Amino acid sequence: MPATPEATALARTAAATAADKLGTDIVGLDVSAQLALTDIFVIVSASNERQVRAIVDAIEESLLKEHGVKRVRREGSGEGHWILIDFDDIVVHVFTEEDRQFYALERLWSDCPVVDLALAPAAVGTDASAAGED
Repeated sequence: MPATPEATALARTAAATAADKLGTDIVGLDVSAQLALTDIFVIVSASNERQVRAIVDAIEESLLKEHGVKRVRREGSGEGHWILIDFDDIVVHVFTEEDRQFYALERLWSDCPVVDLALAPAAVGTDASAAGED
């Protein structure tokens, strides 16, 4: 069963907020068929640890303000290279660019459908970046 409309709305808000905070290569993956715990992963890159934290804080604020949704869990805040925010229906992963390449979640979940996050093309991940082309 595909991700719920509610999860898609949350993912789009999170993605738009990340893009507003200069997050890049933003991708949504529908993991609902593989995981019972959540519907969508939103994956975002940031240029440094400070930006990772700013994106995470802004996403938490916007989901609470626009949807009344609070995070269930936040992990990885200490170093700020990779912060995971769990909102039940969606899980947001915000990485530094280097850590995102290292952990390669898109490869790990490559069999999952991509979610249309309704973002401008500049913010959305591309096949070229996933394949390692520059």
